[in-house]
Amino acid sequence: MTKTTLNAINDQINAELSASYAYLAMSAYCGLQNFTGCARWLRIQSQEEYSHAMKLFDFVLACHGTAELKAMAKPAGEFKSVVHVFESALKQEIEVGRQIDTLYELAFKEKAFAALVELQWFITEQVEEEKTAREIVAKFRMVKDDPASLLDLDRELGSRSPVAEPPPA
Repeated sequence: MTKTTLNAINDQINAELSASYAYLAMSAYCGLQNFTGCARWLRIQSQEEYSHAMKLFDFVLACHGTAELKAMAKPAGEFKSVVHVFESALKQEIEVGRQIDTLYELAFKEKAFAALVELQWFITEQVEEEKTAREIVAKFRMVKDDPASLLDLDRELGSRSPVAEPPPA
């Protein structure tokens, strides 16, 4: 694997860890607002993003590369509302999708074929992540401020089961 590709994968590891950290902050906000279902959903999402970082981390090590952990910025902890939390989550997922696409393009140009195979899983996963976030935002916008509907949506989100970790590299 080229140094350029390795550096870019290390950047993506950091991006995935930052996304995990951001989801954890979102979970804390929702918990304080007594949206415990939303808080659960976001905590599970944080764990999922962490597992994505570890999948890339393991890939780097499997390729006998150096996994370089970098500093992370403090995530936002204050939001206008719970719907704003999920709008922020959608923006974050769109950005991560863009990052994965850019990384895939770089690996292709660098002829880092093992990285291309590894990143294919992430491309497929990212389509699902963005779709799910879009659907949740649409539901929040649909119910607006209706208390009964918000409670139902919170309950629905709280029923999320933890996702199995992706297979290691």
